[in-house]
Amino acid sequence: MNEVPQRGGEKKSRAGRDLPAAIAVGGTLGISIIAILIFVPKVWYGLVAVAFAIATWEVVKRLRTGGYEVALWPLLIGGQAIIWASWPWGPTGALVAFVATVLVAMVWKLLGQGINHAPVNYLRDLAVTVFVLAWLPLLASFGAHLVVQDDGAARVATLMVVVVCSDVGGYAAGVLFGKHPMAPAISPKKSWEGMVGSLVVGTVGAVGCVVYLLGSHWWIGIILGPVLVVCATLGDLVESQVKRDLGIKDMGTLLPGHGGIMDRLDSLLPSAFVVWVVLTGLL
Repeated sequence: MNEVPQRGGEKKSRAGRDLPAAIAVGGTLGISIIAILIFVPKVWYGLVAVAFAIATWEVVKRLRTGGYEVALWPLLIGGQAIIWASWPWGPTGALVAFVATVLVAMVWKLLGQGINHAPVNYLRDLAVTVFVLAWLPLLASFGAHLVVQDDGAARVATLMVVVVCSDVGGYAAGVLFGKHPMAPAISPKKSWEGMVGSLVVGTVGAVGCVVYLLGSHWWIGIILGPVLVVCATLGDLVESQVKRDLGIKDMGTLLPGHGGIMDRLDSLLPSAFVVWVVLTGLL
């Protein structure tokens, strides 16, 4: 299993995680999502909304510990508005809710310390607030909206399967062959060999999903796979850089072996946008 003993008898993988716990949690989440997509696909919207409310709280808590006074309530309430507005109105609804929330955040931060005292670090904290708003609920809205499109459950399943294939391929290739770090200053354990594994397994998964789940042309998977893998990897690196800036390992502790909810969503966020764009444009 490529594990090395750690202090206290705990065993962790070369990725630095408690692998049995990570597999158990990942398997439980995967089975739950499959059941939802098969039996009650519209519940996917509620699942996304709850997950990103928790993820937003995790990120805000970490940012505040790091000295950033981001606007929590506009992020929580506006984030829900962005996700749910995409159900009836698609990306247009999500974008309108996003802009409205930015405006609320601008005023919220302006009045946060009273009109007689200028807020400290107003520009910095507002910029970080807008970044979190775009990073989490805006990107998540594209993943949520997949389920109300034609073959919606299959589209969501495609997103999840290809991201998992990318992770598995990257982990296996990295552990077995990884020698050349890809971004050592951001994520030392990522290697170019792992990236190749992600591309190969992720593309195979994308072709299989497009052909067997969506009943469409195999070449769409050839396009979807590599683009999604690259974006998923970049999404993971973005969160790694944020955590490095804050001096933390994980955004939270809710999921044993994984960290917080946000630590499992980092690669899914840009991937959701990619899947929405490619499948909406080509199917």
